[in-house]
Amino acid sequence: MRTMTGWAALLLACTAMASAAPADEHFTVIFSGVAVGHLDVVAKGSTVAVDYDYKNNGRGPTLSETLALDAQGLPERWQIDGSTTFGGKVAERFERRGTTVTWTDSVGPGTAEVPEPRLYIGQNASPWALELYARALLADDDQRLPVLPAGEIALLAGEPITVTGPDGPLDVRAYTLTGLSLEPDYFLMDDKQRLFALISPTFIVIRKGFESEDVRLRELAATLSLQHLESIQQQTAHDYGAPVRIRNVRLFDPQALALTAPVSVVLNGRYISAVEPNDSPMTPGEVVIDGQGGSLVAGMHEMHAHLDQGDGLLNLAAGVTSVRDMGGNNAVLDTLVQRIESGVLAGPRVTRAGFIEGKSPFNANGGILVDSQETAIDAVRWYAARGYFQVKLYNSMTPAWAPAIATEAHRLGLRVGGHVPAFGNADQMIDAGYDELTHINQIMLGWVLTPEEDTRSLLRFTAMKRFVDLDLAAPRVQATMRRIVERRIAVEPTIGIHEAGMLGRDGEIPPGALDILDHMPIGYQRNARRGWFDLSEPGDDAAYRAAYARVLDTLRMMRERGVLLVPGTDLGGSFAYHRELQLFQQIGYTPAEVLRRATWDMARYLGNDQQLGSIAKGKLADFFLVAGDPTADVAAVKSIRLVVKNGTVYYPSEIYPHFGVRPFVDAPPVVLPDG
Repeated sequence: MRTMTGWAALLLACTAMASAAPADEHFTVIFSGVAVGHLDVVAKGSTVAVDYDYKNNGRGPTLSETLALDAQGLPERWQIDGSTTFGGKVAERFERRGTTVTWTDSVGPGTAEVPEPRLYIGQNASPWALELYARALLADDDQRLPVLPAGEIALLAGEPITVTGPDGPLDVRAYTLTGLSLEPDYFLMDDKQRLFALISPTFIVIRKGFESEDVRLRELAATLSLQHLESIQQQTAHDYGAPVRIRNVRLFDPQALALTAPVSVVLNGRYISAVEPNDSPMTPGEVVIDGQGGSLVAGMHEMHAHLDQGDGLLNLAAGVTSVRDMGGNNAVLDTLVQRIESGVLAGPRVTRAGFIEGKSPFNANGGILVDSQETAIDAVRWYAARGYFQVKLYNSMTPAWAPAIATEAHRLGLRVGGHVPAFGNADQMIDAGYDELTHINQIMLGWVLTPEEDTRSLLRFTAMKRFVDLDLAAPRVQATMRRIVERRIAVEPTIGIHEAGMLGRDGEIPPGALDILDHMPIGYQRNARRGWFDLSEPGDDAAYRAAYARVLDTLRMMRERGVLLVPGTDLGGSFAYHRELQLFQQIGYTPAEVLRRATWDMARYLGNDQQLGSIAKGKLADFFLVAGDPTADVAAVKSIRLVVKNGTVYYPSEIYPHFGVRPFVDAPPVVLPDG
């Protein structure tokens, strides 16, 4: 709570901000050790111009900002133009005149009367805005401020460190900013209160001349995130050290596709020790949890994760106790898996896919980059020696290398899947030896593109507009369908990411967030109401909507023909995973079939069904409790009251407030043993 309020505190804040006026600054954007763009800041008097651009994996934002600052260093006007990562147009405006402020972002226009100047949070602002926010927070007595359009941000100062650049050593300090999104932002500033770097375990924006500090600062970001998440884990993970009896629950039986009669489930340590009639007598020393007639479902599998530390608890809170990681920084993932398995961090168990990408001007920066068939085969052997489940080929891979890669992977017991590389099509990849195709658009693009069109760019998204004219009965379409069916190719469609891209519109609540958005932090809410794609051409809106309907028609046809459709999001899992399950229901699966696909079917697919996928004596204690009946409507999985992973009990109502999320449902009653 502040001890100084009103104009006195503001005057102190403004004095400090004015003493650290913006200056020309230049930054390099680095992703997984590779320079991919820039951030340039030019200050002329009270005007600041920002140029921010980077491209990784053939996409990234291009933004131009102009800010007019008042004598105290607060924005009077702020203009942001350009495009977002997927090409959506940006034309954001903010203006303050006296006590009246107005703004326009993707959500729409807004206005407010504020008796004292208040920070506006730019929806599409570049990382340089962190400098602006931090200087205001540092001058406030408790480093916590209300902001526009809504919400509150807070700053925590960390330890000073010394970095080395072209002019020798420089002293900087780490800071943690909360309130903008589900997870904190980590960055460093110098002693003049100017931004030095935005840092994360895989991505940094760092002052030019200091690029050699990349690895060290990414490690620092991982440490700061780890400390934050360790604290949450200590507060929310319940290892009772005694048998736990969850009584009065109905189990989802994936074979019967139905709920059982009420029973009690007893777990001891990591395993389920008994499934008993509900009226079975308790033994001394048990912890008793009253399920109050709810449904107990085995832990679910998110089959398209790119896991980072912050995903772990949110996935557990969503009932996702297992994920398949589809590729990123291998060393970062190794460390994360070790921390999860040792209990330092909360998170799902991880099955890994080895990411192999060809070198090109458009390549993604993660996994192993290769420049020949021989180095690609070496990458397969590297992943096999380290126990990976499969290899995943990506956009810049040369299609002609795929048969040799698949042959070697199969020889070593690995499955093969991934994207359709540029200048190839799904038929070729199936013939080459793919076991699984990732993303439904990767298949459908082969039906609408010409051979010379390059999908390493945003074309792999924008060309989806052409689906509107696609005849699903056409010989070309049916030939691919026959290959998929006859060769038993699995398809991981990631329906939700296509819904978000093709149906997302500025100012509209996306269909997948209608029943959760008001529980989220304000930054999450604003970003959710932002369209992904450029819709500036006449007819684009209708074309994308009709094309999305054709995507669903294609998936319905696959379901009807018995294709194994694999549930994954490529959106971090958690809330997006719940939406993915709803979309599986939309394409024709019953709610019970969706639950079986997310639990038992995926455990079998990954070879883990002896321990996971259903709730039975001797299996791992991995399941979650919902208040309603998910076999009637899979949306019931959004009301999770309890999650157990490896015998550790979590209550989402305790986890969500740490991420700024208002809980969806209360925890069940718990009775601890006497003494």
